[in-house]
Amino acid sequence: MDRIFFIAVLVGVPLTIAGSFLHWSSILMFIICALTVVALSGFMGRATESLAIVMGPRIGGLLNATFGNAVELIIAIFSLKAGLVGVVLASLTGSVLGNLLLVCGLSFFLGGIKFKRQKFNVYDARHNSGLLIFAVVVAFVIPEIFSMKMTEQETLSLSIGISIIMILLYLAGLFFKLVTHRGVYITNNEERQKEEEEPEWSKKKAIIVLVLSTLAVAYVSENLVHTFEAVGTKFGWTELFIGVIIVAIVGNAAEHASALIMAVKNKMDVAIEIAIGSTLQVAMFVAPLLVLISLFMTTKMPLVFTIPELVAMVTAVFLAIMVTNDGESNWFEGITLIAAYLIMGIGFYLL
Repeated sequence: MDRIFFIAVLVGVPLTIAGSFLHWSSILMFIICALTVVALSGFMGRATESLAIVMGPRIGGLLNATFGNAVELIIAIFSLKAGLVGVVLASLTGSVLGNLLLVCGLSFFLGGIKFKRQKFNVYDARHNSGLLIFAVVVAFVIPEIFSMKMTEQETLSLSIGISIIMILLYLAGLFFKLVTHRGVYITNNEERQKEEEEPEWSKKKAIIVLVLSTLAVAYVSENLVHTFEAVGTKFGWTELFIGVIIVAIVGNAAEHASALIMAVKNKMDVAIEIAIGSTLQVAMFVAPLLVLISLFMTTKMPLVFTIPELVAMVTAVFLAIMVTNDGESNWFEGITLIAAYLIMGIGFYLL
């Protein structure tokens, strides 16, 4: 499998570059870019696994989520520059839904088929639950409700204030987990895994592979985004569906693959840190940062989602909290989360 991924990257990246200059058909470019992103995801997964062994599941998962979300941030900035605020907000919604329902669901399901009962750090799960409620239920819902009685400028000012607070809280949360309380809530399972395993790659090699893979994924993903309009027209996909489902899945493909690899290897702490940690990073850092970046562009982006997007995200948060708060998972919980994602996907397709 590793050799197949290597060949796919070796062939896929040059073909993507050639196709972008020679203006190949959008359908062909969509297939080439999508397969290349999946192959690059395999390398990011191996790098994450090595880092998680060397540096612990929190830092390993955080690095994977950060590099994965860097791709989405790049795509979103290009979309903002083009004035596609609706697509950016929809892709942020899709990222939250994809991580909480699809990635968590597939991780629980695939891991649960191999292991009847999988455990992860219950303290981290409860800590993340509070932040999820703050990020989505508080910080995303309030701008929507308050904006009903506000002017466009007042709504933007409220969004800027909320964005700054969210970024500061996110950074404080990282300081809490990685500095002041690092090691305080480590479980016996984490300690045992760290003692038993040897990393495939050294820390330096893993970080280099992660950085290079991320740069390649960013380039390929940008080319992939340009194919969405033509592919959407051919298959009858709406702009909202493309933003919520397609852009979100492609933009987060790398971390999705990494989380699934970790779950199948019974490394649920890393899988959960990637899925939930990525959601928190999107909601509390990427989305607010995009609001602030949009101030330097022609089209400004207030932190105001549509009602269907908000309802879907709030529902996903509470469902994810319900199944992760006990620190255990199984395949049935996974299939429940996947079912919720499919229901929402059908809704956004038909909307």
